[in-house]
Amino acid sequence: MAKELARAAVVPDNLRGMAFMALGALGVAVVTLLVRVTAESGLHPFVVAFFRNVVGLLFLVPLAVRAGPATFRTERLGMHALRGVLQTGAMLGWFWGISLISMAAVAALGFTAPLFATLLAIIILREPVGIRRWLALLVGFFGTLVILRPGLDVVSPGALAVVASAFCWGAVMIVLRLLGRTESSLTSTLYAGFFLVPFTFLPALWFWSWPTLEQALLLVLIGVVASGVQLAMAEAFKAGEATAILPVDFTKLIWGALLGLLVFSEIPDLATLAGGTLIFAAVVYVAYRERAHRLIEAKPATTL
Repeated sequence: MAKELARAAVVPDNLRGMAFMALGALGVAVVTLLVRVTAESGLHPFVVAFFRNVVGLLFLVPLAVRAGPATFRTERLGMHALRGVLQTGAMLGWFWGISLISMAAVAALGFTAPLFATLLAIIILREPVGIRRWLALLVGFFGTLVILRPGLDVVSPGALAVVASAFCWGAVMIVLRLLGRTESSLTSTLYAGFFLVPFTFLPALWFWSWPTLEQALLLVLIGVVASGVQLAMAEAFKAGEATAILPVDFTKLIWGALLGLLVFSEIPDLATLAGGTLIFAAVVYVAYRERAHRLIEAKPATTL
């Protein structure tokens, strides 16, 4: 009876997590659209990335002040700086890629970030992995090749930028796992902002131009929506199980393709849709296997 009640309690939590994940996925597509529109209006993607971080930091500081002085305390400044470097690479690559390739392709290639995180966890954190997770990783990276089509077509610099961005995001996930042992989510996010603002300002200087009033409004909107996405994703993983909420993240590809079609008349090709599906299926399976592995480790040992 107790097990049935516990299972029933998980279902509403999973549904709430799925709702937040759906909201976050839509938000990612909207941010992608806004970045693309702002870049096409004449503002370089690197400048867009800088202002996005400024707006994000202005959004976070009042939350941190309200949370109290403890939020600003850290003994892992070097690790926060490393995260800032990696996240700068991820953000610049993503913003630049958005301006060069279709929104559907950006969403599909972006799914590789958790695969890179799993691969880096195996290499850096020495996490054990079985044959099934290795096969899932191979399927996921094969999906990436389906989209890129090396040897059959000239690989777009924008596509390579998004893949490089996904690799950096995967590395950020590893750093966040290490920071999570001692830092709160708010402290970690706050210090990311402290480093991202100056780190993205330097490359933005090479392409600097002051935004017009219309562009400034778009930049504020990008920062606000992006901050909302972060909160929605955090709440999704807090409320529900990863294996339940991750499938909803696939709607990013659907929203990206739909908005790209409606706004830019982009028709995603079959390779992008097929490759994105393979990548995402691999991500969900890896998450499922990692959860199953944790459950096995959590079971008490029995003696006969």
